[in-house]
Amino acid sequence: MRKNILKVFSLFFFSLNVFAFDWPQHETASDSFFSYFGQLRGSTISSSLVFRDSSDVKASDSGEVAIYIREHSDDFGWFESTLGSALVLSHADSIMTVYGNLDEGTVSSLILESDHVDTGMFIGESGNSAWQNGENSLEFQVFDVKNSTSINPRVLMPRVGKELSLNVGDLTLRGKNGADHRLVWEKYFPSGTYSLYRERQDVAVPYRTVVAINGATVESISYDTLSEKNGRLCAGGNDYYPVEVLYPDSKKQLLANILLTRGHNTLSVTVTDILGASHTLTYNIDVN
Repeated sequence: MRKNILKVFSLFFFSLNVFAFDWPQHETASDSFFSYFGQLRGSTISSSLVFRDSSDVKASDSGEVAIYIREHSDDFGWFESTLGSALVLSHADSIMTVYGNLDEGTVSSLILESDHVDTGMFIGESGNSAWQNGENSLEFQVFDVKNSTSINPRVLMPRVGKELSLNVGDLTLRGKNGADHRLVWEKYFPSGTYSLYRERQDVAVPYRTVVAINGATVESISYDTLSEKNGRLCAGGNDYYPVEVLYPDSKKQLLANILLTRGHNTLSVTVTDILGASHTLTYNIDVN
C-alpha cells in the first residue's frame, strides 16, 4: 500500500480513516504536541512531530534497526534536526522512522540486537539528549528515503481529540520592491506580482493553505510532506519553498505568489487542519 504513498495520503488516510502506523508512545491529544510538522523551527522547517510528555517509546511499525545514533556524534545530512540519541528503523518500500531524543541508558539491548522489530516493541524511554534542552519528549520522524521526502507522521497515525485552533490571521502583500502592504489597512494596489503571507501561529500549523483570486485557486501549499531539494527540506506548492521563502521571518508564513491584474479582485485565503476543518478570510481589493 505504501508503494505510492506520497500520491495517496490525503485520499486514503483522510477519507477512509486507514492508518499505517501505531503510536510510537501512548496516545496524545491532537492539540497537545510540543511541536508540529511543517512549523518554523530555528533555521529550518520542522520535519518532526515532537511529543510533549515523557513516556516509553515503542516501534510504530514492524521493520529492522538501520541506525542507532548516540548523542551528537553523527551527522546525517538532510536529517535537519539535532536528534540526540536516536534509533532509525527501516520498513517496507524505503520508509524509515526516526525516534529521537531518547534516554540512552534506557534503549533496549534486545531491540538493538534484533534482526526484526515487531510493531509495539519497546525501544526505550524519551529523554533530553536532543536540542529540546530539558524537554523529556520523543521526536518522531518518518522518511521516504527513495523519494528524499519527509512525511508528516500524523498522516499515518490515528488521531485523538480536537485540533489546535487555526486562524488565517493578518495578511500581508509584499511587492517586488520589498514593501509590505497589510490588507487590513490597504485596499488599492498597483498591478504586478506579490508574495502573500499570513501571520504565523506560534504552535499550530495548517495542514493545507489555499489562495484563490476571483474564485479560482492560484496556489495551494500542503504540509503532508516536505521534499529534499539541493540538500534542504522544502514545502511544496507551485514551487518548492525552502525555509527562508516559506518563513521569511518569525512572524510570516508564505501562502502564495500571486499576480494581481487591473480591476476589482476578490482575494480569499483558506487554512485547513488535518481533520478537514477550514477557516476562510476574503478581501476585496482594487488593482490599477
